[in-house]
Amino acid sequence: QVQLVESGGGLVQPGGSLRLSCAASRGIFRIATMGWYLQAPGKQRELVASITSGGSTDYAVSVKGRFTISRDNAKNTVYLQMNSLKPEDTAVYYCNTNPAIGSWGQGTQVTVSS
Repeated sequence: QVQLVESGGGLVQPGGSLRLSCAASRGIFRIATMGWYLQAPGKQRELVASITSGGSTDYAVSVKGRFTISRDNAKNTVYLQMNSLKPEDTAVYYCNTNPAIGSWGQGTQVTVSS
């Protein structure tokens, strides 16, 4: 079973930036479309960015132009560069395949607040 470990979250002021990382434990990562998901308090988890094994990307309207997803297949790692952060981006961020299968990691908390 693939294990996923997210990191890089934290507290940032509006307009700031963060870079999230997700390390996967197995090589299946290299052929999978990967995604970053967020779960805001009291809301369902939602997909905000995805990237195919070949590097094609897709974004939710809410983050397009501000977030950039990338991957390093040699390191089994997917990244999410988050710029121009807004308070409404506050959530726990998770990575998984897209569509999501298997277990979720612990996520990483992103809090955007002044």
